[in-house]
Amino acid sequence: MEEGNQTTVTKFIFLGVTNDANMQIFLFILFLLIYILTAFGNISTMVIITVISNLHSPMYFFLSNLSASDLCFSTVVTPKCLHDMFLQRKSISFIGCALQLYFFILFGCTECYILSAMAYDRYVAICHPLLYIIIMNKSMCIFLVTAVYTGGFLTAGIDTYTTITLPFCGPNTINHFYCDIPPLMDLACSDSYINKTIIFAVVFVLGFLSVTVILASYTYIFFTIIKIRSIEGRQKAFSTCSSHLLCVSVFYGTVFFMYLRPASGYSVTQNKVIPVFYTMVIPMLNPIIYSLRNKEVQETVRYYVKKRHFPRMY
Repeated sequence: MEEGNQTTVTKFIFLGVTNDANMQIFLFILFLLIYILTAFGNISTMVIITVISNLHSPMYFFLSNLSASDLCFSTVVTPKCLHDMFLQRKSISFIGCALQLYFFILFGCTECYILSAMAYDRYVAICHPLLYIIIMNKSMCIFLVTAVYTGGFLTAGIDTYTTITLPFCGPNTINHFYCDIPPLMDLACSDSYINKTIIFAVVFVLGFLSVTVILASYTYIFFTIIKIRSIEGRQKAFSTCSSHLLCVSVFYGTVFFMYLRPASGYSVTQNKVIPVFYTMVIPMLNPIIYSLRNKEVQETVRYYVKKRHFPRMY
């Protein structure tokens, strides 16, 4: 790197998930299976929503974007992790690390913002059912998705630039299996307080906005559901948002536990196990949650398959 940038580190070395040879074989097989299931599940979800016209609604439009984000989010980390699993020297170039960090933040934040858009969609569907088609029209859906990706690009751009412009002129070993902000900050040769403050401010503002939308939406949804007199009506209303609520709980619960713990609560093992969960496992779980818990998707797919194979019966 150029001396004017005060950056002499040209590559970083990962310590990986574990150094245990037997554990490496087990984790390689496990991570590979998880990634295959992630790719199959999310691609299948996108294809099903695209092909079946009955699923061309705002809720499934956002779900297809969530699946695309999940697939990309996992792809940023998992293939590199699998490639490095049995290498003695797990290295990545400075530019490669910067790109991985950028796309990691981009798709991670995009998922947060998509979940917020989906929460708003469920709010309109349950609290204003008669106006749903009018409010959640095509223009509104495009506007929300544009805002989602704009927020993702903005957050990723600021956070990545603020991180990689720090001077790296000493240690280059990252005790992790991918490039993330905290371990990179630890390797900086100068005080990173200002950089950390900028990143915290950006993440706090956009993250707070995202969480507020979700909490506000479900607060209105909760009070609307308890006003429904019939048990059947309550169950139907709850079923329309139960899958999304479960995805939100799993994703935000894991992220908050990872990044909002006190410094004394951090451990090397936790710092590697928890990221495995939200970078690999959650992207695999989301399509499973929506397909297994969503009767509308199951019935629509079943009807479509029967119609394709037994057209005379329909």
